[in-house]
Amino acid sequence: METASPVGSFPSPYEVETPPGCEGWEELYPYYALFDDVRREVDEQRFWFWNSMHFPLPMPAFDAICIDTAYQSLGSWQNRVFAVPPAMGIDYRCLNGYIYISGNPVTDPERIAERAQHFQQRAGHYFEHWDELYGAWRTKMEALIAELEALEVPGLHELEPDEVAFGDQETSYCAVLDAYRRALRLSDLMWQNHFEFLLLGYGAYVTFAELCKAHLPDIPDQHIAQMVAGLDVTLFRPDAELRRLARLALDTGVDGAFVEGRTPAEIDEALAESESGREWLAELEAVKDPWFHMATGDGLYHYYGSWLDDPTIPYASLTGHIGALRAGEEIDRPTDHVATERDRLASEYGALLDDDARKGFDELLALSRTVFPYVEEHKFLCDYWFLTSWWNTIREFGGLLAEHGFLEDREDVFQLSRLEVYSALDELLLTWATGGQPRGPSYWPPIVAKRKELLERLAEWTPPPAVGAVPEAILDPALIMLWGVTTQRVHAWAQESDDGSELSGTPASPGVVEGVARVVRHVSEIGDVREGEILVCSITSPAWAPIFSKIQAAVTDIGGVMSHAAIVCREYALPAVVGTGRATSQISTGQRIRVDGSAGSVTLLE
Repeated sequence: METASPVGSFPSPYEVETPPGCEGWEELYPYYALFDDVRREVDEQRFWFWNSMHFPLPMPAFDAICIDTAYQSLGSWQNRVFAVPPAMGIDYRCLNGYIYISGNPVTDPERIAERAQHFQQRAGHYFEHWDELYGAWRTKMEALIAELEALEVPGLHELEPDEVAFGDQETSYCAVLDAYRRALRLSDLMWQNHFEFLLLGYGAYVTFAELCKAHLPDIPDQHIAQMVAGLDVTLFRPDAELRRLARLALDTGVDGAFVEGRTPAEIDEALAESESGREWLAELEAVKDPWFHMATGDGLYHYYGSWLDDPTIPYASLTGHIGALRAGEEIDRPTDHVATERDRLASEYGALLDDDARKGFDELLALSRTVFPYVEEHKFLCDYWFLTSWWNTIREFGGLLAEHGFLEDREDVFQLSRLEVYSALDELLLTWATGGQPRGPSYWPPIVAKRKELLERLAEWTPPPAVGAVPEAILDPALIMLWGVTTQRVHAWAQESDDGSELSGTPASPGVVEGVARVVRHVSEIGDVREGEILVCSITSPAWAPIFSKIQAAVTDIGGVMSHAAIVCREYALPAVVGTGRATSQISTGQRIRVDGSAGSVTLLE
């Protein structure tokens, strides 16, 4: 990626000022996560962009584990296992609590050719045995989740149980430290599993897209994406269950409990007043395991719990589905329409190719349709079920520290880094064992209070979309497809362009609609979405899919044609424009807008 500056400029990461009152924010993060003077000469010449797709808010100290372990795993598979020819891994830096990333490309043609041989051999093995290997992967993930859910955090009592004195049970200090180490190791294993197949799913699609571009230079990216749409994956099963429950509520006459604006607790209370309502609640309980292990966000922050922790999203969805059914509207995902359009595009574009090109087109399209579902399906098991359960396990360690005065509340554990938590547990176990006086109760609470205040103030700061050098061109297909970071978008950022009443982005899902905007900046605001509104957000999560039956279209700040937001919108046949860069800052709730998902434009009408 070249780094000349043809238009505009980005600020140097070394010249970005610390927001007032946020001095000392650096202590929340590992030393290697910062822009430091030793690497200044190199880092200032690199293009770094804010990864707001995965990390839209300043990172609490403990949550930073989802940066380290994720990029360790991504780099291991991409660079050390599959040897993806043009790319190694991703470097990250933390700036005022926000995460900026930059890729490490392979530029030597000889090295690219050498890596290509390894990639073809190793990736080819996976593609050839995909169903078998993917089945084994699911078994591994299910076993990992089971191990996590069986993990117990021991308590500390006045005396050890008889099993220690008269049997072979280990002492509590060993058991607590072992449990914490196991919890961290389970996280490492999950991220290892997370990326094993993911790169291959994207890789197959990228290869198909490159063939299409080579032989059909005018083909829109959106049409290529539509040809692999029509996914039947686990990720959409929770929403299917909610639609079934909505129909059941109408069939059994308990739909009156679902009133717009009621909380889940109020709806449950109304249902519990009748026998039919109690039977419906019993059916709901049967659905919860496993389908309520969906997350309320993308799982990379500790406060994105599952639907079990916060049922706002499924209950808002149920209310919306029931309202739509009463109005005689269709609530099912339009799978037939999506599949018909998918097959039509594939047939028409395929007919434009000669025999040799058509053979490669058909083979790569079939491969993409086989492997690409993993790109969405892994999120349910990894990002949602595992991570929301894992955060709750870490809360139990926070509860142990809070019980002994080291923290004021179990949630405070997330204000410490994973190594600081180990240190606090070490001291707790030492002083519990010896009967000595701990320093922790006076040491950790002031640190926690300071960091909470820092995070609140950092959340009020608006990060620049990018820092460092302005690239002449963005050529990395992953940046374009996933994040929507295109040459045009980067140059617009560098010029700080403001097109007034018009926003442009990536055309993610076709269609044109006009309506009232609902700006959602936090998952807690999802329940405020009303029927017929246009969702405007930083990035949608597949976990939000159940509310898609209520909205007309979606607009996001970040994301490319193959981002999760784009994929889900296509599966629901919702017009969508992603990667606008600034929709949430320029559009207000209640404002009328026009969304053109075919052209990639958003017009502010008032």
